[in-house]
Amino acid sequence: MAEHNKLGHEGEELAVKWLTENGYTILHRNWRYKQFEIDIIGLKNKFLHFIEVKARNFSPFGHPEDSVRKKKFKNLQRAADEFLFLNPGHKWIRYDILAITLSPEREPEFFLLEDVFL
Repeated sequence: MAEHNKLGHEGEELAVKWLTENGYTILHRNWRYKQFEIDIIGLKNKFLHFIEVKARNFSPFGHPEDSVRKKKFKNLQRAADEFLFLNPGHKWIRYDILAITLSPEREPEFFLLEDVFL
């Protein structure tokens, strides 16, 4: 497995653990529609959350969430539209980004951007 794939997989594992500890119920991981993918779909309170996970090793030159561009966000929305078509009944939805910064010297840092719109 390529190094960036290992980092992505590790990030998603950490994300699921962190989200669960913070009151989310995980419904799906890596939900796909055509070439589009939603990393995590979860529930918390009355909201259905479509969560993009970005994990990066620590760098002074940027943060993981900086890599979510408009095109990536639009792809997330396309997949979410299909999910909602196949699973109707959700009144309240949110698009979130969970950024995870990894460093060998300390515990992972989590930064959740809620209700994102690009």
